[in-house]
Amino acid sequence: MLFIVKMEHPDGDKWNQYVLEHVRYLQGLIEQGYLLASGPVVGAELRAGLLIFRADNEQQVGEWVAADPFSREGLIVSLTVCQWDPLFGSLSQYASGALPPELDSL
Repeated sequence: MLFIVKMEHPDGDKWNQYVLEHVRYLQGLIEQGYLLASGPVVGAELRAGLLIFRADNEQQVGEWVAADPFSREGLIVSLTVCQWDPLFGSLSQYASGALPPELDSL
């Protein structure tokens, strides 16, 4: 299963103090195969990032987010997690394969 996570962060110097540790943490998740992609949201009102996780369930994603240095330091002011089924495109290898009945002919 794939999960899309949106994290929003406060501005300020504290974010700058922990961004390198945050990136290193994410690199470790990439190396383990849990994090497929991550990057900033361009033009967002608050500093924000999107992450695409491969996980067995949402609880697992929550544990990874809780272990993130930004979480530990209180630098996540808003967090959204949603399960995503990428039926089409370059990530379709992670899809359930369950097309809605309207699309069965594809």
